[in-house]
Amino acid sequence: MTDLRHPIFARLYPRLDAASARAGGDAHRAELLDGASGRVLELGAGYGANFPHYPPSVTEVVAVEPEPRLRALAARAAARAPVPVSVRPGVAEDLDLDDASFDVAVASLVLCSVRDPVRALAELRRVLRPGGELRYYEHVRGRTAGKIRFQRWADLGWPLIAGGCRLSRRTDEWIAGAGFTVRGERRFEFPATRMPNPASPHVLGIAVRD
Repeated sequence: MTDLRHPIFARLYPRLDAASARAGGDAHRAELLDGASGRVLELGAGYGANFPHYPPSVTEVVAVEPEPRLRALAARAAARAPVPVSVRPGVAEDLDLDDASFDVAVASLVLCSVRDPVRALAELRRVLRPGGELRYYEHVRGRTAGKIRFQRWADLGWPLIAGGCRLSRRTDEWIAGAGFTVRGERRFEFPATRMPNPASPHVLGIAVRD
């Protein structure tokens, strides 16, 4: 299975993400990709929001996206990208890609929504060469008891409207335990707002395949 359909979310997400970009999301994407080089796998490319931020040191991007509408939008964005980008169907837990064939893997707001994040991380490690980088920018579980409770309650309905996104995943911990060494990481709340937001805890980092 290479298609996962979320037709309502796929229509809404580009508009929602455009607002996030204006609030600082574009700066996060640029930070995520700064210094990347060589052959890159982007997991869950969505509509191609990362594509404009790839530096010229990247020789090729293979972008995997299982949602058909978002994949079509990503294919259009690929034509305008500053580096060569090919867009293909696929799911995170079963990548049809060769072992040790990429220098960098990018996971950007996607591990919150895959069905089996631990298996997805194993696949990312498999396709990375030894010493290759995993660059990640993800929603993660909060650090306070109150935030975690809020996220667990939100997770009762949030995945239904947000393409399967689950807010309370320990993604940063799973990365550190999946055969990667975290080289640098920062946690932050985004966007800045006084309103309670179960999706505000984020992490952005680089880990190296052991």
